[in-house]
Amino acid sequence: MSPDEYCQQKAAQSGSSFYYSFLFLPPERRRAITALYAFCREVDDTVDECSDESLARIKLAWWRTEIAAMYAGNPTHPVTKAMQPHLAAYDLKQEHMQAIIDGMEMDLNQTRYLDYAGLSKYCWHVASVVGILSASIFGVTRPETLAYAEKLGLAFQLTNIIRDVGEDARKGRIYLPVNELQQFNVTAADLLNARHTENFEKLMAFQAERAQRTYDEALALLPKEDRRAQRPGLIMSAIYRTVLEEVQRDGYHVLTQRISLTPIRKLWLAWKTWVRG
Repeated sequence: MSPDEYCQQKAAQSGSSFYYSFLFLPPERRRAITALYAFCREVDDTVDECSDESLARIKLAWWRTEIAAMYAGNPTHPVTKAMQPHLAAYDLKQEHMQAIIDGMEMDLNQTRYLDYAGLSKYCWHVASVVGILSASIFGVTRPETLAYAEKLGLAFQLTNIIRDVGEDARKGRIYLPVNELQQFNVTAADLLNARHTENFEKLMAFQAERAQRTYDEALALLPKEDRRAQRPGLIMSAIYRTVLEEVQRDGYHVLTQRISLTPIRKLWLAWKTWVRG
């Protein structure tokens, strides 16, 4: 199996919305974004699927070394071998790749965030940086496009947090800021025990409104010159906002279920967004 085939398999197996967003890209850009996505999956799985925290830290340290080796021209892993040819072509910066690993390490260091400022920092590492790297691959001619991608990544992560409240709580993680839980009189025990209350609904409506506002702010930053090139990000936005709207329509019943879209619906949204340009 070639490095590109390894990455393609990793992306296809995930069933992620990311996969649908780059189906329509030209081959070279598609290979680059698939390799980036496979890297994100590898380091994310290191934390999520490794029950031994010390082993997870050792693996993340290995990835740090491997990223440095990739930029030195000596990659050894299929993912870094697949990504290495694209680094210069799309100006993919090592500090951004390392920042993603920093974000994964944050999941090992803490399971609560006191306020939105702290949560935003986490989101920057695990999502906004990915947005910047992805936008660079799609094609950037204006600096505002990177600001758009950075904010769009934040919107995606806020959507993930809303959708996965129950699933994350079962893993012992609560990403909703502590001071906002207090503001709406919702306790960590409510989340851990899947207690859906009127206060919880109000808390989640507050979170959803902020996420929707963040999408609007991101899209307002995208210059028209780069809109066509950035269609994969717009596809992701269409899919993620639809998920968020489904969560809102369902009354925020996210403590006991994970709302998702069918593959055919994701493909329809992807195609519709692509042809709209």
